Amino acid sequence: MRVQGQPYRTIWMEPDDSVWIIDQRFLPHRFVTQEVRTADEMAVAIREMHVRGAGLIGAAAAFGMYLAARESAATGDYFETIRKAAGKLIAARPTAVNLEWAVTRQLAMISDTRSSAENLQVLKQTAQAIADEDAAFCHSIGLHGSTLIRDIAQKKNGAPVNILTHCNAGWLAFVDYGSATAPIYEAFDNGIPLHVWVDETRPRNQGASLTAWELLNHGVPHTLIADNTGGHLMQHGRVDLVITGADRVTRAGDAANKIGTYLKALAAQANNVPLYVALPSSTFDWNIRDGIRDIPIEERSGNEVKYITGLHGNELVEVLVAPEKSPALNYGFDVTPAALITGLITERGICAAAEADILRLFPEKR
Repeated sequence: MRVQGQPYRTIWMEPDDSVWIIDQRFLPHRFVTQEVRTADEMAVAIREMHVRGAGLIGAAAAFGMYLAARESAATGDYFETIRKAAGKLIAARPTAVNLEWAVTRQLAMISDTRSSAENLQVLKQTAQAIADEDAAFCHSIGLHGSTLIRDIAQKKNGAPVNILTHCNAGWLAFVDYGSATAPIYEAFDNGIPLHVWVDETRPRNQGASLTAWELLNHGVPHTLIADNTGGHLMQHGRVDLVITGADRVTRAGDAANKIGTYLKALAAQANNVPLYVALPSSTFDWNIRDGIRDIPIEERSGNEVKYITGLHGNELVEVLVAPEKSPALNYGFDVTPAALITGLITERGICAAAEADILRLFPEKR
């Protein structure tokens, strides 16, 4: 995507093989890029949400493995250094399966029959391939998902299609294009009239700070709303379609996404509003069926609930919005059962949130 006319990905490698990211903590107020020099720095960047979003943290972890291999030349213990880095990277964020998937893929590329220099080159190439695949898959998601928006637009005779999002599953959450936003960008760029309701997404406000910034940057009509507004809008016929992303989807179609998605799904079902989950295949966890029982849910610091970050003058500051001594509970994600999901938008097409139809698109996972 473009920022002030310049093309950017969320993570990239410079010609000198340095790895750079967009540090999302400063958005929407400042556009900051950061060089990541070591695997430990990448683990911190993932855990502290310099980078976030299922696809992006998978790509970041892949580059983190490359950085670990580069560091190992100085330690003298090549394989042990890489294995330790793999453990730190996987532990950084437990819910999004893309992270473990990318690290496991990198580990499978290492061979003791090659020199450390050859292994380093393979890990570099694989990290870049994972990033390129993520962008390509998201572009395909946009092509498939935009047909849903087009079909609704045709029935509305030129009136804008109102789409509700939750959290940020835009290009900032992936390497490029995004998952939930990819159909929106594709439809908008093809002249389909639309408008996006942007959930603020407490407690970290990724909708307010990231999705709104993305849409504004792209020129897409949108309105920021409080998280609890969506149900009211659905009751009054002001939402035509809900599209969310996901951090892990089971082979049976249960989807883990940012906390609050489940409530949106209940409201959508009660008001006959279709709800789709957009995801690349790297977000499927093919080893589990029951998402409520088996998907690990990250619990983060309660301070994210009690404090809010904003721009004061020229400085980013944290402000306490709750009694200082009140305890706070902060689950990062919830699970939406497959029964509440109208369909899944993947790089291979759209399917029902049901194992048989998912496997129709991915027969190699039978």
